[in-house]
Amino acid sequence: MKKLFFLSVIASLILSLFACKNYQDENNNKNQNTQTELIVFHAGSLSVPFKQMAEEYEKLNPNVKIFLEAAGSVASARKLTDLNRYCDIFASADYKVIDDMLIPEYADFNIKFASNEMAIVYTEKSKYETEINENNWYQILMKEDVHYGRSNPDADPCGYRAVLVSKLSETFYKKPGFSDKLLAKDNQYIRPKETDLLALLETSAIDYIFLYRSVAQQHKLKYIVLPDSINLKKFELKEFYNTVETQINGKVKGEIITQKGEPMVYGITMHKNAVNKKEAMNFMKFILTKGQTIMENNGQASLIPSKSDTFDKIPDDLKEFATK
Repeated sequence: MKKLFFLSVIASLILSLFACKNYQDENNNKNQNTQTELIVFHAGSLSVPFKQMAEEYEKLNPNVKIFLEAAGSVASARKLTDLNRYCDIFASADYKVIDDMLIPEYADFNIKFASNEMAIVYTEKSKYETEINENNWYQILMKEDVHYGRSNPDADPCGYRAVLVSKLSETFYKKPGFSDKLLAKDNQYIRPKETDLLALLETSAIDYIFLYRSVAQQHKLKYIVLPDSINLKKFELKEFYNTVETQINGKVKGEIITQKGEPMVYGITMHKNAVNKKEAMNFMKFILTKGQTIMENNGQASLIPSKSDTFDKIPDDLKEFATK
């Protein structure tokens, strides 16, 4: 009996040890599989480079999963201000969206990190595609049998930049009344963000789009390089760009924001109450270092470091990417 009792005790101990080991193994596996999740709201025109950055970063950091959500920059900001949505990192096609809509309630700082320019984008199926050029595009777009698309100015910087380009063109080409006539045409093809227009272009529902040159390059589309006086690219022409303006809806009902013409500058920030602040900071550093090569390969020139009015609020680890 004693022998049987002794064997029973030994068996119980062995089973307990196995159970403990299995529990530890399960916990270890669980810990190894635990991922830090980052949510990034970004402009539609950043979809291609940000996807590439996220994939590269996840390869280097397998414990991190990055969720990207593209929309017009103004619409993205309203996800925070109106819908109480959350993101760790916010990247806008216009840095002023961050200044006007997110600081100081949702973000403390703003880093200018990339530039772009407006273009007229089309395909080989577009009407008059063999004739259009930088000197006659405005005439082609006004033809009755031609349809063009643009994004919603109240949702997307590309939309209000299309309006600004039309107003600058009126002055540059000396065509009084051109802007009003163009903006009154083809409004059925206005979409929430610029990348939403690509399907309409590819199916020939429209012939041309006001679009960022970088997006055209990324999607291997044809485009007209517009004169610097109207493409919103050159810092040296800021004063001329400033001669035109348009109004969009603000962050609260009834508020109107005036958008003046100015060089195209992208901005990036981090939520002031970021849940995963350490990892968000690390991904921000990646975007502003190795990510800049990815941006430039996708047609968007780096502006780092650039002057920031929020320099004192920028975390110490990110100050090298801006100037006072």
